[in-house]
Amino acid sequence: MTSKPTDTSSTGANRRTFLRRASVVAAVPVAGVLGAPAGGAEAADAAGLPGFEPVPPASMGPALNADGYHVGRIEGNLYWVTDAYYQAMFLSTRHGVVLVDAPPTIGTNLLRAIEDVTRANGRPGKVTHLVHSHAHADHIGASVLFGDDVVRIGHRANRELLLRADDPNRPAPKVTFDSRYTLSVGGEQLELAHHGPNHTPDNIYVHAPAYRTLMLVDVVFPGWVPFKNLAISQDIPAWIKAHDVALSYPWTTLVGGHLGRLGVRADAELQKEYMADLEAGVRAAVKSVDPTPYFQEYGPGGNAWAVFRTYLDAVARTAADPVTGKYLGRLAAADVFTYDNAATLLESLRVDAGVLGPFGIRP
Repeated sequence: MTSKPTDTSSTGANRRTFLRRASVVAAVPVAGVLGAPAGGAEAADAAGLPGFEPVPPASMGPALNADGYHVGRIEGNLYWVTDAYYQAMFLSTRHGVVLVDAPPTIGTNLLRAIEDVTRANGRPGKVTHLVHSHAHADHIGASVLFGDDVVRIGHRANRELLLRADDPNRPAPKVTFDSRYTLSVGGEQLELAHHGPNHTPDNIYVHAPAYRTLMLVDVVFPGWVPFKNLAISQDIPAWIKAHDVALSYPWTTLVGGHLGRLGVRADAELQKEYMADLEAGVRAAVKSVDPTPYFQEYGPGGNAWAVFRTYLDAVARTAADPVTGKYLGRLAAADVFTYDNAATLLESLRVDAGVLGPFGIRP
């Protein structure tokens, strides 16, 4: 028997309706939903919302069903589930199901997706093991649905973070590891590994070698630019390095944890190219943007934060604009988050790499 999540407000039905409709919108081109041409950046909603460039068709995932999810086979007994915003992965074994992550936006559709598969293949549908990719609530916030008897597994830091969070929807794993862990259930196997911090201190690599698949969450976003502020990652240099660590695995399919489609190796290479261009642009902008006007305007009044704010914004914008232009049509939402990503990379280069520009050692 599964447990009930703690959110039992009367808005639950409205939320489910919203998520179902939003999922359908996310999986269908704008023109097909609104009955109007998908406009460019100059088009704005009647309510005054900003307009953005259309999503390239190659960035879109498969169509969702009437309940707002898609479940599909990756290879063999390995499957994935998406609601076009988040993704989970599961193994159907002779002894039950091994699930990786439980995003709350997918929620009880995870149970439906697993039932779809196991009803068809005749294998047990009970989730016996739940692997946490990392502690963030947007990826494991529906863990509570799988009850107290499921075996939860995560990195040692994952347990520490969840015990600190004390969130009843995210029970801490009882099985932990430091560097590597082989999970073998019912003739199937996952190789779990921690190669140091990246997006979070506990984010792990989940490798299904028999099915040439790697699940690595919040690092590579197939078909899209990284989420705002480089996926709100806590260690930017290590997050950038994680791209190479991921590519060192012999996979052909990537489960990235977000959005509507699976990834291939070309997606990881393209995001590496995007990040290299962004870093080159930030480094060049630090050298080219003149800080004088910002010191002259705000320095006499002693408003140091205004000096920093306006100068750093100018550097980020100078770096972001050409990168945005280069990747429009190649990566979805290049015009949505490239500025934010440039600003975050600028801060990392300043404090992690010593690229201080006008705030370096005083001559």
